[in-house]
Amino acid sequence: MSLSSLGARAMINNMVEILNWQPPADGVDFSRVRGVIIGGGIVGLPTETYYALAVDALNEAALARLAALKGRPEDRPFLVLVADRAMVEQVAAGISPLAETLMERFWPGPLTLILPARPGLSRWLTADTGTIGVRLSSHPGARLLPALCGVPLTGTSANRSGTPPLRTAAEMEREFGREVDLIVAGPPCPGGPPSTLLDLTQNAPRLVRVGAVSREALRPFLGEAADNC
Repeated sequence: MSLSSLGARAMINNMVEILNWQPPADGVDFSRVRGVIIGGGIVGLPTETYYALAVDALNEAALARLAALKGRPEDRPFLVLVADRAMVEQVAAGISPLAETLMERFWPGPLTLILPARPGLSRWLTADTGTIGVRLSSHPGARLLPALCGVPLTGTSANRSGTPPLRTAAEMEREFGREVDLIVAGPPCPGGPPSTLLDLTQNAPRLVRVGAVSREALRPFLGEAADNC
């Protein structure tokens, strides 16, 4: 995917920096968003379900700032967005044959796989469980930005803990204002169920949350394990 697939103009209003994006217009320079992320900032980013709050998932200070913004308890880990299968290895210690099969079938898309975490990852990503949640988004911006940054990004929903997730840039601006550094403002996110969470770190797969990828869609790959949520 090239930068020409995104169309935007950057502007500063009295609340927060906005990057207006109306795909498939040409000629946008997404380097400003990359610069914010690499500099430790927080970006409001649309995905195929809801807006996400994206930071460099390998930047401890950025993760701590994000947790404070959301009011996130330390036992609630942040999932991460990757650009491709290869980037998974930056955060996962191992990828099983079943994980490979599910990535091939459901990625890009709203299936979050919980995998063994690489040693040394932040507790904001693992909650000291030794696991990490990973997803490859089907949204073009949420796929492009990790690729541009070269690192996984957080994909946590754009909301305060305990409140509904947000679907539009206007909602993002009203809720967070200058508490975030930049908002990518495109068409409203469709909403609906969040990503499905599937834990592949034990002997048997475990459905942690049934979301946008249904139990029925997973059953051919999981068998009876598809019914254990």
